[in-house]
Amino acid sequence: MARQSPLHPPTAPERNTAGRFTPFARRARQSNRAGRTMKPGASLLILPLLCGLAAFPAESRATQTADPDPAVLVEWASGESAERLSRSSHKADFFPLSNHFISQDNAIFCGPVSSAIVLNALRLGRKDGLPQDRQSIAQDELVYLPEGANPFYGKYTPNNVLTERTKTRLEVLGKPILIDGDHRSDFGLQLRQLAQVLGSHGLEVVTRVVDENADPAAIRSEIAANLAAGGDFVLVNYARGSLGQEGGGHISPLGAYDESSDSFLIMDVNPNRAPWVWVEARGLIAAMRTFDTVENRGYLLVSEGD
Repeated sequence: MARQSPLHPPTAPERNTAGRFTPFARRARQSNRAGRTMKPGASLLILPLLCGLAAFPAESRATQTADPDPAVLVEWASGESAERLSRSSHKADFFPLSNHFISQDNAIFCGPVSSAIVLNALRLGRKDGLPQDRQSIAQDELVYLPEGANPFYGKYTPNNVLTERTKTRLEVLGKPILIDGDHRSDFGLQLRQLAQVLGSHGLEVVTRVVDENADPAAIRSEIAANLAAGGDFVLVNYARGSLGQEGGGHISPLGAYDESSDSFLIMDVNPNRAPWVWVEARGLIAAMRTFDTVENRGYLLVSEGD
C-alpha cells in the first residue's frame, strides 16, 4: 500500500491530467533520483495588469498586499546570486531550463510560456513529431522558398501548448467559463488548469495545492529533491504581493535550491516586470499558500513518467 503524502492528511491518491493515478510514494521514489476572476465587460484597462502585474478585485486580500515581513529576495545578477548557484547541490533543473528558456511577450501567458519551457526541456532533441508553430513567418512570405520546403522547426511555444483538452486560447484571454455555477472571465491558468495543459501532452503531473494543512518541511524537501534530480521539473503558482513584489498571481519554473540560505531560484518568465530571484523557502511557501479563484495556489511536479 502506498504511503500518504506528508503535505496533507490521508486522502485518495491524486489523478494526474493524463488520467493515471500518481500516489505520493511513487513520485517520492522518482524524486530520489494563474487564475483570475472578473465579470464580463469589466474594463479592458485591467488587461495589462495580469500575470504578475497586479491582482484582480476578486482575489483575496492576501494576494493583493505585501507580507508585513516579506521574504528577502536576491536578484539573479548579484554576486550573492552567483555564490548561491555555485554552491548549490540542487540545480540539475537549472541547465536544461536555461537552454530552453523563453519569456512572456504579453501580460497573460505566464502559464503557456512556463509549459512550453518545460515541454521543450523534456522533449526537444529527444522526440520526433513535435508541433510546429507557423506564426513566425506569414504564408505570403514563403513565396521564394523551394516548392515543398518547410522552414519551421518542431518545438513547443506558448501558441501551441493549449489543446482540445485544455482551456482555449480565448478562455485564457478572458472568454467566460463556468465557475461555481456562474459564467465568468478567468484570465490565465489556475494551478489545476496548468496541470491539465501539461497532462494533455502526455506528461506525468503531480499537483500540490498549498493549503493551511500543507507541511512546509515536506514541501521544501519534495521540491529540493526534484531540483537535485534530472528529468523532472517544478512549476510554481504564487502571489507576487506576498513576496513584496508588485502584482498578482504568477507562474514560473524553479531552477535551483541553495541549502545554506534555504532559498529557491525562481526563473521568472516575465523579465519585463521582475528579474530571476532567489527567495527564502518560507516566503515562497507563503506566496503559494494564497487563494486563487476556487482554491489555493501551489506547485506542480512534472516529468515524462514511466
